[in-house]
Amino acid sequence: MKKQKLSINIARLNADIEELGQIGINALGGLDRTTFTASELTARNWLKSHLHNLQLLVEIDQAANIWGKRKGEELLPSIVFGSHIDTVPNGGKYDGALGVLIALEVMRVLEENEITTRHPLQLVSFSAEEPNPFGLSTFGSRAVTGKLTKRHILNVTDGAGTPLTDALKAAGGDPDNFEKCLLQPEEISAYLEVHIEQGKRLLSRSIPIGIVTVITGIYREEITVIGEANHAGTTLMEDRKDALTAASELILSLERACLTHPSSEAVGTIGKMNITPNAPNIIPDTVCMTLEIRGESSKEIQEILAVFEIACLLVNENRSVQIKRKVILNQPPALMDEFVIQAMMENAETLDYPYYLLGSMAGHDAVHMAAITKSGMLFVPSLEGKSHCPEEESRIEDIEKAANTLLQTILSLDQKLDA
Repeated sequence: MKKQKLSINIARLNADIEELGQIGINALGGLDRTTFTASELTARNWLKSHLHNLQLLVEIDQAANIWGKRKGEELLPSIVFGSHIDTVPNGGKYDGALGVLIALEVMRVLEENEITTRHPLQLVSFSAEEPNPFGLSTFGSRAVTGKLTKRHILNVTDGAGTPLTDALKAAGGDPDNFEKCLLQPEEISAYLEVHIEQGKRLLSRSIPIGIVTVITGIYREEITVIGEANHAGTTLMEDRKDALTAASELILSLERACLTHPSSEAVGTIGKMNITPNAPNIIPDTVCMTLEIRGESSKEIQEILAVFEIACLLVNENRSVQIKRKVILNQPPALMDEFVIQAMMENAETLDYPYYLLGSMAGHDAVHMAAITKSGMLFVPSLEGKSHCPEEESRIEDIEKAANTLLQTILSLDQKLDA
């Protein structure tokens, strides 16, 4: 098959964005389409109906991932593309959903132009990519890559006590046979994902296409600072073992370590904190907080950690407190595939679209898919760098360019990949 210069129907894609963007909308104009809620189930049904209308083979796997398969001419592994349709609370209509809707539009264009491909093509909408009440993000992509198994989902509930297994069944999943959703590397030729950037790098450069080279590593610790509670009015300053002031020093030391690091994209945050006893007239005796560091390489993360560890030793010594640390996540950076990156660059150039190579500073389903297949991501600029909020928006002309680049990259990879 000779590659044809097809293009997506931007008016139709825009209509899909607006229509799906009404499902789960709240009074503030944001979307409450958290995993396995009523609104998210409605969105799932919306997507499935459109896939059925295209005469695709629609399947829901044991992790409740939605698959829409288009046959290929040859017995080859599938080229898979998509993202997710769940949102954070009061989120926006582009994060995740844009990648699924562009994938849907690609399938429509191929169908209406009667284009045949060598490889089978599969649209995927992964379950529970966002943080959710069950505490298991990137749920679907971790399940199909073997990183999340049946033992991880048993006895898990949300804040209201709803078992995850019940919610999974309601979405069409099968917790009893959960591990049957596992994909083998030989089943997939490549995985492609389009996503909004969630930052300002593309916007500040007036570049419409971002081609992702690596997805950030994410390191998290639970840190407990233990001091001594005492009367806030009668305890002299020099006699205090204040856990909160000690914790404050640690927070500022992390900020300094990141600000002085050579890479501007190495970042650190302490965004969650519990203080005990949390009373106005009692010196805090315990602070429990969560540290997060992100970097494009494990080396960057370790360099920041090394500086932070020195700060812990100094605070421990100077303030007479105990500092306990527990690693709760150490997800290494995921490199995108060079062959896929090259294909994206070539097709963007052919279409005369400026592009910029960059790392993703947020995690995505592609992190896990990269463990089993060639993976790549395209970014669309985010206006004002906003995401995870009702104001999240991308220009339709940028979306069109990303969608056309994805379409041509899929056709290109279909010809170039022999497995």
